[in-house]
Amino acid sequence: MEFLIETIKFPELIDDRSIAFFQAQTDLATCSPADVLLVDFSEVQFMSSTGLMALVMVFKRARESRKKLFLCSVNEQVKMLLELTGMEKVFAIIDPSLSDSSILPNSSPAADYRLPILS
Repeated sequence: MEFLIETIKFPELIDDRSIAFFQAQTDLATCSPADVLLVDFSEVQFMSSTGLMALVMVFKRARESRKKLFLCSVNEQVKMLLELTGMEKVFAIIDPSLSDSSILPNSSPAADYRLPILS
């Protein structure tokens, strides 16, 4: 079974323009035929509370459109922010070296795909 994956790049810097662009990317991704949304943090050095709010909005939109959401290439600062806010329980962080074909169905409601979750 194959899944369509839509990748959304999280903005390196958070300002009004980048948040608007990120939200537009999110809207397109949630309306796409993709089954999985992958938020790529490869260019992010720091995430503020505004960035966390934007990420929560992506989570809500993905859930409303019945898509699975994963984060990849998350650095230690972002992981720490997620842990401090309890959001590490909400977001699944995957190993960025995985290929798209590595995603397989799983019965667990917290992670509907078998991906190596980083801790």
